[in-house]
Amino acid sequence: MKTVTIEGQLRTGTGKKATRQLRSQGLVPGVIYGGDREVNFQAPALAFKPLVYTSEFQLANINVDGQSYRCILKDIQLDTVSDKLSHADFLQLSEAKKVIANIPLKFTGVAEGVKAGGKLVTKMKTLKVKTLPQHLKENIEVDLTNLGINENVRVEDVKEGHYEILNSPRIPIASVVMTRQLKQEESAAAPAATTGTAAKAPAPAAKK
Repeated sequence: MKTVTIEGQLRTGTGKKATRQLRSQGLVPGVIYGGDREVNFQAPALAFKPLVYTSEFQLANINVDGQSYRCILKDIQLDTVSDKLSHADFLQLSEAKKVIANIPLKFTGVAEGVKAGGKLVTKMKTLKVKTLPQHLKENIEVDLTNLGINENVRVEDVKEGHYEILNSPRIPIASVVMTRQLKQEESAAAPAATTGTAAKAPAPAAKK
């Protein structure tokens, strides 16, 4: 499991003025909750980049004034004008407490429907799960090998022993649909098959 280390300092100033001053110095305010107490800290904006600007699920090890906190990123705020990171929320992990996290999906195998000329459409990128911190991992693998044309893999098809999956079970995760070319080929084949059947039909018996 990848872990990003962030070196920060306790934040003493609060309010909009103090926050603006931090950002002018290239710092981003953050908060760690879920532990014995809430920790307000600040760290260089660049330190958050590996966590924020990625689709990967990673842990964060945040060092603040001699204390180390093992966390997961829960929420971010971006500046409405510059789109730069303006605040980050972290949840401190406790081995005895279950956490809710969004785990990326990793699709494996080549679907039978794709081999037959269909197109794979992925409809979800992550699953929302509840689990103990020890079972957190970088991704959930979903095998698409047996997925045929016009078939779906749904949330309920994902089996992860240590995870309580919180998404609605009937939501499709991925499907294989017909391409325009395949539809045209099937449409062209249908009249040909009908014509061939008519040609083989026996002639009506002569009246006596």
